[in-house]
Amino acid sequence: MSQYLPTTPDVAPEPRCATTTTSELVDAAPTRGDKLRFVGDGGFYREVKRRVLEHFERTGRSTKGTLRMLVKTTVLLLWGGASYALLVFAATTWWHTALLCCSLVFAVAGVAFAIQHDGNHGAYSQRVIVNRLVGMTLDLLGASSYIWHWKHNIAHHTYTNLDGKDNDIDVPFGRLVPGQPHRRFHRYQQFYLWGVYSLFVVYWQLFEDFKQVAEARIAGTPFPRPRGWRLVQMIAGKALFFGWALVVPALFHPWWIVLLCYVAMSMVLSLILVLIFQLAHSVEETALPALPPDAREVPRAWAVHQVQATVDFARGNRLLSWYLGGLNFQIEHHLFPRICHVHYARIAGIVQTTCAEFGVRYTENESLLGAIASHFRWLRQMGRLPSG
Repeated sequence: MSQYLPTTPDVAPEPRCATTTTSELVDAAPTRGDKLRFVGDGGFYREVKRRVLEHFERTGRSTKGTLRMLVKTTVLLLWGGASYALLVFAATTWWHTALLCCSLVFAVAGVAFAIQHDGNHGAYSQRVIVNRLVGMTLDLLGASSYIWHWKHNIAHHTYTNLDGKDNDIDVPFGRLVPGQPHRRFHRYQQFYLWGVYSLFVVYWQLFEDFKQVAEARIAGTPFPRPRGWRLVQMIAGKALFFGWALVVPALFHPWWIVLLCYVAMSMVLSLILVLIFQLAHSVEETALPALPPDAREVPRAWAVHQVQATVDFARGNRLLSWYLGGLNFQIEHHLFPRICHVHYARIAGIVQTTCAEFGVRYTENESLLGAIASHFRWLRQMGRLPSG
C-alpha cells in the first residue's frame, strides 16, 4: 500500500491497492516523508478489503446509501424542522420550551451523527455533488465542513489517538492518552472533564474554526486555508447558523431567553457529541503504542492501529445504531469510512473474523452504559501519576 500526503481538500486520499475497485471503500491514508509513518501491513488490510468487497459483489448492494438512508435523512430533517418551528413559533410556556429544546437538540445530534458524517466522508452517495450538499448540513449547524475534512477525515482517521497528530484528543485540561504530559489536576479529570465537554460546541462554532484557519495548522500539521467558494461557504454557513439559532428566535421571544436556550442546548449537544466519539477511542479497551516525542514510525501497520485504537460498543442495540449513524461500529468505520454506515452491521462479522485470523485485537463494549463506565475508568487511569 503506497503512502503519501493528502493533496486536495475535496476528497480524502486513497491507498493504492491490487484491486482498484476497492478505492471507494477507503478514505485517509498513512503519510510518508518526514511525517509519522506506519510499518508494513503484512496482508491484513488487503485481505479484509478483499472480503468486504466480495460481500458487496455477492449481494449486489452498493457501498453507498440506500433507500433506508433516504428515509433516515427525511425523518431526521423533519424531526429537526418541526422541533424548531414549534419552538420558535408555538412555544408559550417554559415547559413547552424545555421539551422542544430537548427535541431539537437530539434531532440536531442525529443529523450530525447520521447525515453530515457520511456526506463529508463521501459515503452517502455515489455522486460527489450529493455528498457535498449533504455534508454542508454541518455548516448549517455552525461548524465548517471544510475544516472538518482536514481535522477529522485526514488527521483523526490517519493518526487515530496519536498524541500531537490527532486533534480530537487535544482536550483542554484533559489527559486522554499516555503520551500527553501529566498535571496534578488531572487526578480529578474523571469528574470535571464532563463540564469541559459541555463547552465543545460553543467553542467550535465561535472560535475553533477561525483559529485553525488563521493558523493554517491542525494538530501541528499545515493545511490550505479555505479560499474562493470554500471561504464563502464557511462564512455563509456561520451566518446562516446564527441567523436561525439566534436572530430569528429573537424576533419572537426576549433576547435573554433565546440566549439562555442557545447556551443550554449547546451544552447538552456538546455532551452528546463528545461522549459518543469518546466511547470509541478514549476507553480502557484501546491498545495504544508508546511513542517517544521524536518518533517517526508507528510500530504497527496502519489498519492494525485503526482496529486496536478503536472500540465498538452496543452493536446489538438496533435503535441506538440507527440514531448514531453507525458510530458505535467505529472499527468498521475507521477501516472503511467511505462505506455508508447502514452497511456496518453486515460487514462487522467479516472484519471481526479477519482480525481473529490475523491475530489483530478486536474489542467491543456490549452496552452503552458499559462504554460510558469504561470511559470514566480510562479518565481516572490517565489522571493518575504515571509510574516513574
